[in-house]
Amino acid sequence: MTFELADRVQSVPPSGIRRFFEIAEERDDVISLGVGEPDFATPWAARDAAITSLEQGKTSYTANRGKRELREAISDYVADRFDLGYGPDEEIIATAGASEAVDLAFRALVNPGDTVAVAQPSYISYGPGVTFAGGEVLPVPTTEENDFRLTVDALEQAGANEADLLVFCYPNNPTGAIMRESDLEPIAEFVREHDLTVLADEIYAELTYDGHTHTSIATLPGMRERTVVFNGFSKAHAMTGLRLGYALGPAEVIGAMNKIHQYTMLSAPTTAQYAALEALESCENDVQEMVSQYDRRRQFILSRFREIGMDVFDAKGAFYCFPEVPEGWTAEEFAEELLHEQGVAVVPGDVFGAGGDNHLRVSYATGLEDIREALARIEAFLADH
Repeated sequence: MTFELADRVQSVPPSGIRRFFEIAEERDDVISLGVGEPDFATPWAARDAAITSLEQGKTSYTANRGKRELREAISDYVADRFDLGYGPDEEIIATAGASEAVDLAFRALVNPGDTVAVAQPSYISYGPGVTFAGGEVLPVPTTEENDFRLTVDALEQAGANEADLLVFCYPNNPTGAIMRESDLEPIAEFVREHDLTVLADEIYAELTYDGHTHTSIATLPGMRERTVVFNGFSKAHAMTGLRLGYALGPAEVIGAMNKIHQYTMLSAPTTAQYAALEALESCENDVQEMVSQYDRRRQFILSRFREIGMDVFDAKGAFYCFPEVPEGWTAEEFAEELLHEQGVAVVPGDVFGAGGDNHLRVSYATGLEDIREALARIEAFLADH
């Protein structure tokens, strides 16, 4: 029997990131600077809460939107940290990772044929998520000349004034760029003028450096009612495998997302919800220590790339840097040869969409000694070529 697969699924290529890790997994001498996953263990207090919940037999479904106690804690947390005011009953939903929240929003808000403007380079799942929901992706390239910030000029040149939704992620994966309040204000004005809905992925909101703090576009005038905010526990709390994220937004949208969630996921993982609740209640010092370590690595890796002669964007957020490959190479060629010859895995920037050409995504969410060794190997690779 031959299955007739859905066109929208066949049209989406396999993950460009995964291909490199499949190659890397065949060798035991590879240093990976590619995975967007903290090398830290989940803070002990959160792990202990998860273990205790299992020992007590708390393994049943929770409410579809997540435990109310957790939603109350999320409400308090985002109000305190980011000046975001969302009620726990109708404006917050806990999901199986922030990725599920993004997918739910696409399915709740995108009608077939709708145009979704996607600021790029960006997390690789936005485009396929739009396609799976039946929408059309409109790439909005950002450039290093503008510090990879989203600008009104970029939106206008891409034709985003005709779009239905706008998706962006700041602090940014893969570039490490941030958007300050002064950068967001003209974007908010554009969005209001052209009546767009915004999906703001803020999963890296805790990870900013050099004295910068995160501002959510939902806090700007007239934006709360047209914005859905995504966040979660994978990055700042090192809980990737526990799969716990959340979305904040107007009750109507969160209700629609929950309707889909009810029929597909039912509820976010129960054990993870207990861990997340404890993480919010008692793990702030752990988060700050991890952020401090990321910053130390960030400063080292940026200075080291410059020392070996590779231009690199001055990343201010997340845990990625975005160096430019030397002239004469494509990003894919450089990444493949580096992996084969020196056993260092990085990700070519073009897999993240428009604006990523000739760059590499290099994660510093790994130990400093591995970073030192990887950069020494990259230096040797450059010397050989």
